[in-house]
Amino acid sequence: MSLLERVYSFHQDILRGAYPNTTTLVEQFEISRATAKRDINYLRDRLLAPLAFDQARNGFYYTEEGFALPFGQSPKITLMLGILNKFAEEAGLSELEEVQQLQSKLSSMLSTDHATLLQSLYCEWIEVESIDTKVFSAIIEAVVNRKAIHVSYAGAGASGAVSKRCVEPQRLCNYQGRWYLLAFCRMRQELRMFHVARITTAALTSEAISVIEDLDKNYLLPSFGIFKGEATENAVIHFTGTAADLIRHQHWHDSQQIENIEGGISLQLPISDYREITMKILQYGPMARVISPTMLKEKVAGEIAAMSKLYLDPDTQSLPI
Repeated sequence: MSLLERVYSFHQDILRGAYPNTTTLVEQFEISRATAKRDINYLRDRLLAPLAFDQARNGFYYTEEGFALPFGQSPKITLMLGILNKFAEEAGLSELEEVQQLQSKLSSMLSTDHATLLQSLYCEWIEVESIDTKVFSAIIEAVVNRKAIHVSYAGAGASGAVSKRCVEPQRLCNYQGRWYLLAFCRMRQELRMFHVARITTAALTSEAISVIEDLDKNYLLPSFGIFKGEATENAVIHFTGTAADLIRHQHWHDSQQIENIEGGISLQLPISDYREITMKILQYGPMARVISPTMLKEKVAGEIAAMSKLYLDPDTQSLPI
């Protein structure tokens, strides 16, 4: 049993008016008296429990009513833990042994009422990717210990050619439910964003890495989407109808500007690449129109034209009715 499980049990005994003491912990969890004393001190000194000892009853009680453990009594905390569990499942981490152990321990520490709250929570992400838990575990070790890591990386496209390289991990990123590793690639001598689902093998080294400072400010935050780096342009898109109603309440980028226009809204945000923003615009069909830059407008128009060709009637070369 872990420290928190023992503390939670001791706390519940106090709430029941059982006046538990050191012997209670020793007998219940088969630990030493020294460990039991440390547990009680942790409850008093670290968790700030209003503990006092009743000599007549030979046990502890609370001098103040309403004391609650930060992980035991708050529905909001329980909901947060539940969301974290769901996040682990949806982000492809449920097979990690450490996640399974955490879920088991949390379940044993929650009251029946709070367990019901977890059962009432439903989360669903689409396009969730499965990841290799061995690869992911090696990446975590590299990030935490700031060590270089050898990876085999499958390229995009039909060929999927695999390259081997040594990288210096800087950030483990989750974007739209997908995992990415931002690392300095020694082969390319530059920062690269590696899609974890395309890393087929990962081997930790003992080589220390050079930590790049101000990555958030200089690389991760300046532009929209997963294609990071310094923003090169501002995109301006007009949205109408239900798209305008939705996007008015959405956060696409910290520097975005939303203005009301006739019939909808105007969204302006910094970009460094056309790929993801193009897909976002196409998602809203005729309710989205690119105002600038011109190259983005042409990119979206080209995609629309290519899509239209897929639906042309081969006999008339026009869209079927």
